[in-house]
Amino acid sequence: MIQNIQSAADLAPAYDLVVVGAGPAGLSAAIEASTHGLAVLLADENEAPGGQIYRSVGRASDAELARMGPDYSAGRRLIERFQRTKLGYARQATVWSVAPADEETGDGAQALEVGISLGGIARTIAAHRVILATGALERPFPFPGWTMPGVMTAGAAQILMKSSGLVPSGRTILAGTGPLLYLVASQLLRAGVDVIAVVDATPRENWRTALVHLPAFATSSYALKGLKLLFDVHRRTRVVRGATAIEAGGQEKFSALRVSKGLNSLEIEGDLLLLHQGIAPNLNLTLAAECDYFWDEHSAVFRPSVDACGASSVPGVSIAGDGAGIVGAIASALQGQLAGLNASFELNLVDRNAYEERRTRLTRQLARAMRGRTFIERRFRPGEKFRLPTQDGTVVCRCEEITAVKLRKVAALGVPGPNQMKAFTRCGMGPCQGRLCGLTAVELLAQCRGVAPGEVGYYRLRPPIKPVTLGELAALPQTEAAIVAVAGFLETRR
Repeated sequence: MIQNIQSAADLAPAYDLVVVGAGPAGLSAAIEASTHGLAVLLADENEAPGGQIYRSVGRASDAELARMGPDYSAGRRLIERFQRTKLGYARQATVWSVAPADEETGDGAQALEVGISLGGIARTIAAHRVILATGALERPFPFPGWTMPGVMTAGAAQILMKSSGLVPSGRTILAGTGPLLYLVASQLLRAGVDVIAVVDATPRENWRTALVHLPAFATSSYALKGLKLLFDVHRRTRVVRGATAIEAGGQEKFSALRVSKGLNSLEIEGDLLLLHQGIAPNLNLTLAAECDYFWDEHSAVFRPSVDACGASSVPGVSIAGDGAGIVGAIASALQGQLAGLNASFELNLVDRNAYEERRTRLTRQLARAMRGRTFIERRFRPGEKFRLPTQDGTVVCRCEEITAVKLRKVAALGVPGPNQMKAFTRCGMGPCQGRLCGLTAVELLAQCRGVAPGEVGYYRLRPPIKPVTLGELAALPQTEAAIVAVAGFLETRR
């Protein structure tokens, strides 16, 4: 059964596998690896397993399950399997570092050192393999007024629904693009929320690149679900399509959304504005571990470079689920299983024939689960006008209150990349460490230089990627090498 670990002091000094993140990918990876006999630690920041898609599903009531939909309810079966698995589970834990260790593992590969904080104590532990299942983040949506009170993301509203049963009490407007926009609208409507409008800013020109992939989508599991979702939202509330510009208005808080549709415009009054324009892989820990990455033009995001089983460019580090590219819950779980299976094989706990047979079966299931994803990527790719603010006064970096005009002025100085821009402006240096501004800042710089974002690159991230207190750092066990590095000598006792 699961060993619940309450403090970093109770962690074992080493594990065969450390899995970071308890969403569909992380849970599936941990279950798969534990089944094959690996000593597994699953570390997650939340108070219960499930990630964002299955957040709080284990304690949801029947009414909440009905409100959130069948895809949410499916998470209960996965969590029940997880709870019957023999492994270590560290909830409300922060993994702030993954780096090569000094020693080698038994199979000749270099061990990994994982920095983790739990219960007010920080420790570094050794791992033969690490699977990063860090999920996704809502991408930035910078436009005039997006930082004012009364404006938040659709994902944040969904978290409040799932974790606390809280829903908006006033007139609610949703704006942006992507399937989650309609899913959250449907969930809010079923909860009795006064959703007065859904403003769809999906570019019409996306159809040109998406249409060729329509046949695959039409024969996928996504098609019927999507049609039902659209029908449910359209029959319950007003849907405004073809928005080409939006602006949040109000004196001290949001009170109205101004929407432009080409030469026409309208104003929709409301009390709360929920924003969403797709999600992007959460790469901070991946990049801090120095995994290679690339710019995916079709999705307008950076993605890590991984093989069919999720192995990254760093030996021993694999990436599964939406953290490797947005694939959805079912495909994420299958990617997690593949990564867990691969770790078990590499550590000689699965013979080759059994490994090949199971990998082939999982790969086929993954291909079926991925059917239709290309159409979704192309169809709901956010437009450039909404990814890159057109008005100079629009805030890009919320933490440091850096505007678009300031970034453009710095870009005009000839800075070669976002790290130099960060040094000049502090953009990306705040508590979110670029999670809310990184994509926008990189694309702005690339636009000013007239190059692709891939040529500009992303922020250089270093551990710790999450805040660690000085007390935690000071209490870390001191190795002889660390003492010599600081003091210059090692004191010997007689």
